[in-house]
Amino acid sequence: MNRKKKTPKESLVSMTELVLPNDTNTLNNLMGGRLMHWMDIVSAIAGQKHCNSIVVTASVDNISFRNPIQLGNVVTLKARITRAFNSSVEIRIDVEAEDIPAGKKVASHSAYFTFVAVDKEGNPIEVPEIEPETEEEKAMYEGALRRRQLRLILSGRMNPTEAHELKSIFNIYQD
Repeated sequence: MNRKKKTPKESLVSMTELVLPNDTNTLNNLMGGRLMHWMDIVSAIAGQKHCNSIVVTASVDNISFRNPIQLGNVVTLKARITRAFNSSVEIRIDVEAEDIPAGKKVASHSAYFTFVAVDKEGNPIEVPEIEPETEEEKAMYEGALRRRQLRLILSGRMNPTEAHELKSIFNIYQD
């Protein structure tokens, strides 16, 4: 079956949240769990837009908490599809925090989430292909296969000897 192609900009989602007291820890910083919740929502919306179907979270890559997000900051989360596989999509989420009164913005977090498209019974379905346009989109597209293989190895669903894209990391092949 020939799958329709879509570009990353067709499913780009931007979501904005204000950090309120109920969102913070005892240091008045945004709780990590609240941020992960927002990241899951924004990436699920991007996944649904790309797949035109229900999507469910399959995996979350490492989320690095580089810069704390403080009470009163405005948080902007942007999600975009980096690559589509058979029934799954990889989505990159970038998070920016802004202190509007101080006129200061900081890139605070980023991560890759993987979602699987499913039908109403929860069975995986085929997703549209992605056609990257910019150099940045092409680089993320190329890296997605390596990230996918690493996820599959770490979850025990792929043998490292089958991960051809990761040959240099595992040094398991002989030329």
